[in-house]
Order: sequence, then C-alpha cells, then structure tokens
Amino acid sequence: MAPLTATVCYVLGICILFWLERNSKRDLSAALWIPVISLLISGSRPLALWAPHQRGLTTADLMEGSPLDATVALGLIIVGLVVLVGRQHEVARLVKVNLVAVFFLSYCALSISWSDFPEIAAKRWIRLLGTFITVLIVLTDRDPTEAMKSVLTRVAFVLIPVSVLLIKYYPDLATYYDAWSGMQIVSGVATDKNMLGMMCLVYGSVILFSFLQSVRERKAPGKSRRLVANALVLAMGFWLLHSADSMTALSCFCFASVLIVFSGFFRVARKPAIIHLLVVGILGATAGILFLHVGEAAALEKMGRNPTLTGRTEIWSGLLSVASNPVFGAGYESFYLGDRLQRIWAIGPLLQGVNEAHNGYLETYLNLGWIGIASLVAFIVAGYRNVIVALQRDFDAGRLKLAFFVAAIAYNFTEAGFRTGSSVWFAFLFAALSVPQAPMLKPAQFTKSDRVRNAELKPVTP
Repeated sequence: MAPLTATVCYVLGICILFWLERNSKRDLSAALWIPVISLLISGSRPLALWAPHQRGLTTADLMEGSPLDATVALGLIIVGLVVLVGRQHEVARLVKVNLVAVFFLSYCALSISWSDFPEIAAKRWIRLLGTFITVLIVLTDRDPTEAMKSVLTRVAFVLIPVSVLLIKYYPDLATYYDAWSGMQIVSGVATDKNMLGMMCLVYGSVILFSFLQSVRERKAPGKSRRLVANALVLAMGFWLLHSADSMTALSCFCFASVLIVFSGFFRVARKPAIIHLLVVGILGATAGILFLHVGEAAALEKMGRNPTLTGRTEIWSGLLSVASNPVFGAGYESFYLGDRLQRIWAIGPLLQGVNEAHNGYLETYLNLGWIGIASLVAFIVAGYRNVIVALQRDFDAGRLKLAFFVAAIAYNFTEAGFRTGSSVWFAFLFAALSVPQAPMLKPAQFTKSDRVRNAELKPVTP
C-alpha cells in the first residue's frame, strides 16, 4: 500500500474509532480539547523535530529550545488560563486540598533564583506550570473522572495508530539506528524508543482499563462498539510495546495491568490492606532487584538486561561526580546546561549526548537538591493518600489512578519521568492530585448533569 493511501486509511480509521467510542451520556466541556492538544504534543516529539533527519538535539537546542514549540506552549497556557479564570471557584477548592503540590511548584520557581541560567530555567518553569494548568482543566470539569478518561482515550486513539502508521509507511520519521549496536530502532511518534514505550505505558493502560470496564458492563448501550474500538487500539499498543523493546515501560505496563485486572475482577483486592500489600510488593520487589541486588542476575537476565542496567549505573555515578550543590541543586531544569553539560559529555563514551539521568529521583536531586527530593517525597506520600481516598469514593476511577501512581513511581527507578511534559508526569499528576467532592445541591437547584454528579458522589466502600 502506498504511504498516501495508508495515511488516508489510518485517518479514516481514527475517525471511526472516535465514532465507535462515543458516549452520549457524557456531559463534558469543549475546553477539554485544550488538554487533548497539549497531551498529543507532549506524548510525541517536539513540533520542531517533525521534519525528517531532525532528531538530534545540539547544545544550542538544549539551551534555547524551539521558538515554534515555545510559541505553541505559551498559546496553550494562555488559553488554559482563560478557561480556569471562568472556573476560579473550582480551582480555589482544588488548590486548597493540594497544598503539597503547590509547595513543590513554588520551590521549583524559587530554585530559578540560584540557577546559572535563570532565563532558561524560568521558561522551563512556565512549561511546568502549563502541565498543571492542563491537568486542572480536566480535574475542574463538570465530571472530572469522565473528563480524565475521555481526554486520555482521545489522545490514545491518535498517538497509538499514528505510531503504527509511521513505523510501517514512513520509516524515515519513525526509526533510527543505535549509535553503538547499529541496530534499527523504532520510535513512532516519539523521539526514541524509551519515549515511545512511555507513551504506550500511559495510554495503553487507559485503553486496557476502558476495555475491561466495557467487558464488565452487562447491558450498557454501545458496549459492543466500544469493545471493538478499545480492542483494536490495545492490540496496536501491545505491538508497539514489543517493537520498542523498552523494558522499563513494558515492566511498568505489566504492573499497571496487574492492578487494573486484579482489582477489577477480584473483590478481595478491594480491601485496603490488600491494596497496600500489592503496592508495597510491586514497588519493593522492583527496588530490591534494581538497587539492593536481590535476585538481580536472574531477573535481569530474563529481561535481557545486564547488571549495569544498560549502562545506567555508570551514568548515575558520572552525573553525581559533576553535581556541586547537594542541598539546593543546580536550579530548576538547569543541570544540563552550559559548561556543565560539556563536562558531563567528556566523562566517558556512555555519557556523550546524555541530557537526563535515567532516574527521576536522581534527576530531581541534580536540579533541586535534597530539599527538592524531600518536597517530591511529600508530594508522593500525599498523592498516595489521595489515591486511597479516590478508591473509597469511586473504586473504578480510583483503580485507574492507582495503576498510574504505581507505574509512575516504578518507571522513575530507571527513567526520568518526573520531567515537564512527559506522559508519565501527566499520569502521576492525574493520580496524585486530590479532587474535592462537589457540594451537594438542593433538589430545586438540580439540572440533569447535577443529578448525575450527585448520584456519583455517593461513597463506595471497597
């Protein structure tokens, strides 16, 4: 099939997927297209890199960034702020119950003051603010749970099929050759295989959740067509995960899948003690294998990896040797800038071209120091508490948040997922931020959407 013909077929196929997945009962705002656009961009490559043979990032790219991407990001932030101004009461209530997140965001802003490149750090912090704005638009919608699932499903229905299209029919845009092995590697809509794996992890988990939710529905209108749509995209997601060969993403997808399936089909998994045990077991076993060397050799051998975690341990030690401010860090997203970046690349072959730590916690330490680590840990602890509360209010929605939360924590053991705009960062925010219950309205004030909302606010005991 010719590339142009394939493109037309895939575009029509994506439109059909949207039609199959439609739900007339949803009462969602048109403003949700803003986070859809934002997530489409963050889940793929920067806009400036869509031209063929424009994969590489030079030192100038890391310092200055792309004017096109900066302009689009600023435009989305401005439009998002306009939306949130009209929802100021909902935003105020959400901010009030997420003060730990506000502190983390504020500390990131404060760290700009000691960055060697404050202008660049300030621009990057504005993008961080943009990720919070994107999530706030979703969580302040009339039905936050349905808004979250709808936005993530729309993004999945575009990014996953387009990745398959590019790999099969536009290899110049979707494949590259590894500098060390010379092997051809697929990247789909992303810049590399790890980003492709991260995209499949987040959006594949959403599609799996939607598919299993449709399976459990008995006589829901449109069940069959939603099953077909989700099954098709899920199959594509599995193929992409296998093709990307990103073991971190694949492992974390398995963790998320276990939580989604087990909690959805086994009532015993709804008990808080079992949930805590699952979370501790998954994260504890993963950390033990990676960092405490518990059964390391056998586990890594089965995954096709070596004890250095594909060179990560050498990268970590090299980056730590360059770090100079353990308390406060280099400043928000400022570590890989200027002369320091050149010193990092000069350490050894494995660090040439490195612009991330391949560990979200080390990445936070390098940029924000121990204070940043403490604030991130506080955010994680508060986020887990919020996930447990969400499970008590609406178990189905809560188990998707639980899957996101655990996958994000585990993913950052060997990849830097706590970064502005990454798909895992968005998943973490959706899971960790608390959504306050809307006040119950008096019967005389009810609208149709209010009746639905109040009905869904009744707590569900696991």
